[in-house]
Parts: sequence; structure tokens; C-alpha cells
Amino acid sequence: MAVTGKGAFAGAVGTGASGETPASARAPRPHTLLLAACGLHALLTLALVPLSLPLGWDELVYASRFSPFGPATEFSAPRTRGVPLLVAPVASWSDSVVLFRAWLVVLSTAALYAGFLPWLRVLRRGPAVAVAAALYGTLWITSFYANSAMPNHYTAMGGVGAVGLFLWKRQSPLTRAGIAAWLALATLMRPNDGFALGLPLLLAALLVPAWRGAGRATAVLCGLAAGALPWAVEAYVRFGGVLQRLTEASEVQGDLRPLPVAAHHLTAMDGPLLCRPCTGDDLRVVAAEWWVLLPLLLAAGLWSLRRDRGATPAGGTRSGRRATPAGATRNDRKATSLRGTRDNPGTAPPRGTRDNPEAVPPRGPHAIGQAAPPQGPCHDQQDMPPQGPCHVLAILVGLAVALPYVFLVPYAAPRFLLPTYALLAPTAAVGLLTAAEGARAARIRRAAAVALCLALVGHLAVQVTLVRGHARIQAAAREDWQRIAGVLHRHGVGGAAGPCVLAGNRSVIPVAHTAGCASGSLRDPHRPTALVMRRAAPPDWARTWPRQTVPDTYARGWVVHVRPWTGTPWTHFRAHAYSARARK
Repeated sequence: MAVTGKGAFAGAVGTGASGETPASARAPRPHTLLLAACGLHALLTLALVPLSLPLGWDELVYASRFSPFGPATEFSAPRTRGVPLLVAPVASWSDSVVLFRAWLVVLSTAALYAGFLPWLRVLRRGPAVAVAAALYGTLWITSFYANSAMPNHYTAMGGVGAVGLFLWKRQSPLTRAGIAAWLALATLMRPNDGFALGLPLLLAALLVPAWRGAGRATAVLCGLAAGALPWAVEAYVRFGGVLQRLTEASEVQGDLRPLPVAAHHLTAMDGPLLCRPCTGDDLRVVAAEWWVLLPLLLAAGLWSLRRDRGATPAGGTRSGRRATPAGATRNDRKATSLRGTRDNPGTAPPRGTRDNPEAVPPRGPHAIGQAAPPQGPCHDQQDMPPQGPCHVLAILVGLAVALPYVFLVPYAAPRFLLPTYALLAPTAAVGLLTAAEGARAARIRRAAAVALCLALVGHLAVQVTLVRGHARIQAAAREDWQRIAGVLHRHGVGGAAGPCVLAGNRSVIPVAHTAGCASGSLRDPHRPTALVMRRAAPPDWARTWPRQTVPDTYARGWVVHVRPWTGTPWTHFRAHAYSARARK
């Protein structure tokens, strides 16, 4: 007799004899949890970083490729065309900063979702992917740059997505195309990061038996080539070749060379956004909590994987016996041993409490958020790769991206390590779930749970405080550019006064763009129209230029020196030349 109506629905979800829905059906699906984590990331950004925040230095360089944000600023050798492609759908027709940043919030949230999505088929613990996305997405660096035209977040998501697809057990042509696409995105944003991501994956595809194969290696090589092609073409068109562009990029970055600058990245953990130079920069102790929490979570995650390494994808052990969940009691283990045999796998006595045999709180590795491994085409346990090697590869790729910044670049910025944090997040998420399971199984369960919750709430509070603080600082500091431009305009430089060239010792590019001028250099043999200096004396050749103090600035000490003969034909000719060069 066919079952219809409510009875059919109840049977589909698997209700027990008492009609109650089991915990496994009530638990949120991993995909839903991932969407929630991405939504949290977007909400934090919208709440803490105003959409009206003026564009920063690097953002002006990228946005000024389009006429609504002109005049175009100089596009130096280290910069790539990836970010202009990201902002083109808005910047090509509108000069609205609010619309510009709103588009980037949508784009960064979509990238967060798409980057971690492949990991739903890699991690056995369903909530772990959402926890990883939340750990990464709630960092102050990620939240602050979510609505910024900067490449690092998209490089990070390119790395996470590529590694996630690389680890899939079954490789189809579409999967390999995805690996290539993610690596192409990362390389297009930052070629050095793209190759740092691709090299460990290429070695794994060539040397590790579990991943060895022409398909993975070809996908990696095609992704790197596709992402680097625009950079290489521009190198020959504008700089005379790849080697020449690399040399000029090194000079702009301060001469890349072996340097132990790991301490600079630690002190820059709470800012400034660009620590150049880092001498004299200090660190608030509470802001270092992420560098303390992250290694602890990684250690817990790796320990958990080592503990469970004997389990098969189906949940058993190498001997064929079903694995006993961590933290189970003697009665639980007895019930597990009676759950079924090879000859009669379907006969198993119900497990439960004396009063309610059906309602059993889930325990073990799937206790947090769901009672059993997720099922379905994207969560087939037979398709999931071995967990230990997957996490080790992700960690190694993340460290490979960080190494050039830690040992070669002579300055630090918190955003440089975003790809590393993103690739360490899956293992850290497993560690966090392991800690939560340990708190549930501890004898002093309530105290352990309270301690874990306090640690997480404290971590989130620190991140929120840092985001709000930096948003306020940047809003005030970028308003200074408008004040400086106002002083220049009042003294006949920029605006309707005609072409002009600015030079100085601080923030010359954004100030020049705001004032409508081209940016020059103090080392240039031709004299600029005006100098913009902060807490520094002008060069000897500008000592006699009229000095104008900029009032009411957030950063004190701004002074403008205007050249007395700004209206000469030679100056106008030179300003036009600078502007033409900057627009290349």
C-alpha cells in the first residue's frame, strides 16, 4: 500500500518511531552553513567599513584607468591589470565611490563563497568548511579590504579554490578547467603569488603518487600561463622585456633581497596598512592573539587528523570494523560493536538513553552541527580524499606564498598574508571543531565550553575593534588629500589653473590625483610645479619657494611649496609630458 501525504514526507526525512525528527535531519547542511558564513562576512564589512570611504592610494591607481576616475596616474612595473578588470563593470561608467565599494562587497563575498565551495567535497566534517570561511572572513584584514580595489583577497580565493579542486579524488575535465581558472585569477592579480601557489601544486602533481598525473600538472601549467600572459605582453610593450620589468619592479619595491623581516609582519598585524619602513612600529599585545590562536588551532587540527587517520572514507577502520567515535563511553562502544556484522549489516539494536532511546545527542567527529557525514553527489564519502595529506598540502602551499614576503620584501603589510591565512583556515577549522568536541566530552564540560566561547568572542571583538579603528583612521587621513588640494588650488596649482606636476616625500600620487596634477619625483631633473612635504625640509633648490601650511589636517605637518613661476610655457609642456606618460 502506497504511503502518501504527511506519512511520505516523514518517511523521507527519516523520523523515528515516536514521530520526532532525528538530529541528523535537523542539522543545517554544510552548504547552508557556508552561505551563512559568507553572509556574515558581508554584513561585517557593510557595518564596519563605510561605503563612502574615499579611495586609497592603490585604489586610485587602479580606478584611474577609467575616465570617470581620471586623470590617470602612473602605472608602475609591480602593478598588474587584474584589479582594473574587477572594477571595470562600475568604474568604466560611474564615478560614485559608494557604488564602486558596494560592487566590491558583492564581488568579494561571491569570491569567498566560490573559493571555499570545492572544500565541501574535501573535508569530511561538514561544518568545517563554513568554519574555515568564517575564520578567514572575519579577520580584520579581510573585512577591511572586502570593499577595496586590492588584489590580495582574490589571490587568496584563487589559491583556496585551486587547492580545493586539486584535492578532489575524481578529476574530470571540468575540474581541471576549474584548477586552471583559479590559478589564472590568482596569477592575474599578483603573478608572484600565483607562481608561489602553482609551484607546490605542480610538484605534488609530479611527485606524489596519489595526485600524480598529466591532468593535474597540465591544469596548473595552463592556469599559470593564462594568468601571466597579460603581464608578460605588457612587459615587452612598456618595459622592454620580462627581465627589465622585474628589475624595475624590484627597484620600486625597495630592492628585493634576502632579509629577515618576519618581525615586521608581526608588528604590522594590527596596522599600519603599509609598514614602510617598519622601524619604530610597535604591536598592541592583544592584537597578536591571531598569531597565538592560529598555531594552536592548526596543532589541534593536525592532531585530530592523526588520531583519525585509520578511518576509511566510509567511517570504518583499516581492519573493516566500524570506528568508535571519540569521547564515547563503554556502553557507546558496546552499542557500536553490535551495530551490524558483515553477514547481517542491517540488524543493529537502537542506541539511546533509558527514557528516550531515539533521541541521542551526536558525539564524535560529526558532533558539531550534524550527526552524520553529509550525503549527496558533492559529499560522497567514497569520493573524499585522505584527510591528512590534503591538509598538509594546503598548509605547505600557504607557507610557500608567505615565504617571499617574509624573506625578500623589505617592508610589510597585513594584506600580504591573506592567501596564507585562507589556506591555513581549513585545518584551523578542524582544530576548532576538535576543541569544541573536547569541551563537550570533558568532565568539566560547562567550564570548558565557557572558556572556548570566551576565546572566540574575544578574538572576534579584537578583529571588530581593529576594523573600526582602521576605517576611522583611513577616512580622516584621506580627507587630508582634499585639504592639501584645496591649498594648492588657492595658490594657482591644479584644477582650472592648467596642467601641473607635484613632487614630495609622502603620498604624492593620491594628492596629485586629487589636485588634478601629474606626479613627479624629487630626483627628476625637471622641477615640479609644487612640492608637498610632511615633516621634512624641501630640497636645496626649493628653499626659496613660498611655503604654505595646510591647516586642520588629521596627520600634522603637511606643507606645500609652490614654485614662483608656475605659469611658464616650459612648465606646461612638461606637465603634459608627465600626464601622457602616466596614462600608459
